[in-house]
Amino acid sequence: MKALMIQGAGSNVGKSMLVAGLCRAARLRGLSVAPFKPQNMSNNAAVTVDGGEIGRAQALQAMACGVEPVVDMNPILLKPESETGSQVIVQGKRRATVKARDYAALKPSLMAPVLESFARLKAAHDLVIVEGAGSPAEVNLRKNDIANMGFACAADVPVVLAGDIDRGGVIAQIVGTQAVLGAGDRARIAGFLINKFRGDPRLFDEGYRMIETRTGWRGFGVLPWFAEAGRLPAEDALDLPNASGGSGLRVACLGLSRIANFDDLDPLMQEPHVSLSILRAGQPLPGDTDLVIIPGSKSTRGDLAFLRAQGWEVDLQAHVRRGGRILGICGGYQMLGRVVHDPHGLEGPAGSDPGLGFLDIETVMVEDKRLTRVEALHAPTGCGFSGYEIHIGRSDGPDRARPFAMIAGVPEGAISPDGRIMGSYLHGMFGEDGFRAAWLGTLGARSGNIAHGALVEATLDALAAHLEAHLDVDGLLGLAR
Repeated sequence: MKALMIQGAGSNVGKSMLVAGLCRAARLRGLSVAPFKPQNMSNNAAVTVDGGEIGRAQALQAMACGVEPVVDMNPILLKPESETGSQVIVQGKRRATVKARDYAALKPSLMAPVLESFARLKAAHDLVIVEGAGSPAEVNLRKNDIANMGFACAADVPVVLAGDIDRGGVIAQIVGTQAVLGAGDRARIAGFLINKFRGDPRLFDEGYRMIETRTGWRGFGVLPWFAEAGRLPAEDALDLPNASGGSGLRVACLGLSRIANFDDLDPLMQEPHVSLSILRAGQPLPGDTDLVIIPGSKSTRGDLAFLRAQGWEVDLQAHVRRGGRILGICGGYQMLGRVVHDPHGLEGPAGSDPGLGFLDIETVMVEDKRLTRVEALHAPTGCGFSGYEIHIGRSDGPDRARPFAMIAGVPEGAISPDGRIMGSYLHGMFGEDGFRAAWLGTLGARSGNIAHGALVEATLDALAAHLEAHLDVDGLLGLAR
């Protein structure tokens, strides 16, 4: 019943991938291992086997461990709904929506569930590998911290600090972190490692020794850039590639400002006969697009306004006139309807906003969030797939007479009379290889017979091997206590 924590010398230094690789390496050593992240901020969430939600990165890390994801792996999840406010998920369930300035007052009450979840994981496994959030160098946030050193001290977990050399300044990242930490927090750090190195790692030998000398910390190695990381689900929408390398069916996904559960795109990104691009703010929709995907969103009403501000509503109208197709998933499905009602002000001031009007449905936002895994049948093809729902809002209207799918005999989603506009609340559908091939066939495209789940598993094995080849993995795991 041991634990080790990976913290970062900055944001986006690769902590999630490092933890996933260490989890797989520990599993391959025969250990029962689980991931843990006290606090995460992400709109890319997964529905757990126990009926809650956690960050998608922790679900991937659970896969690396060979276990089902549970809410204890990420007890506090912050889901940004605006520039200044986030939904707070505690042990899988929505607790509140708060402004950033008010979250500090809430944090003292959150350490108890964090430690409770951590204790349950430790009791159930040989090893827990913990991921920090942001950086412990943000010492202005140290009071009541539950994400980094506050948690590590409360739970008595040793820490290894990871630096990102790809963005430059890694010596200052690590040495500077030590300089600003208090004495107790400095003593908790047992060593460091360097991530994302491109080129010959020997060229950094002098810098590596300088860090060891300046900090007195043990170095656990320099990890070269892992080129296959793009095959694993990204946690941050900013990490999504602008386009896939495939050719054939031309698919454009709208890069919404509050895009959520965007790992729906990952299997399509791997298809060799699909060219998928992510439209960024201000980019027009290419005229030769065959299919537009409007993805999930943490703020349907906010992203409707964002979509219109980019000029995409006009582009979509022209796309439909040319005979193009649209698929809306979750929030994107809600946007396709005639109107979105928000009587309780769940996404801003109470009121209603006109939708895009491509489906004859209306959506009403409701306080009860639907979180469930499902087995569904695609109505047009009869092909089965697994998926999950994670949304507020209920949608109904005449186009629901042509469902996208059936769940236990109950219609789900909607399709326009001409079949070219499709909407569904179901995430994760494209991870099912047979369904993905059948669905692409309805669009006149063919699948490359990609076994997506096997591809992710093989990539996790390759990630573990990459860590074993370049880091002192035995030394890292040996720190756990």
